[in-house]
Amino acid sequence: MFTMNKLRMKLNEYWRVLRITKKPNGLEFKTIIKVSGLGMAVIGAMGFIIHMTVEVLKRKGI
Repeated sequence: MFTMNKLRMKLNEYWRVLRITKKPNGLEFKTIIKVSGLGMAVIGAMGFIIHMTVEVLKRKGI
């Protein structure tokens, strides 16, 4: 169980991380959006291909 001291230490760690982070500029933000979108598209395409393969195999009775 968390004690107040452990909770305080954990919150201090989170606060330390928030202090050293910075807001991304426009170019960084656009790059992050593009990379994230590409990653989602690739994972979605892989899921679709796997789903279609399973459906085809089911119809063939394998």
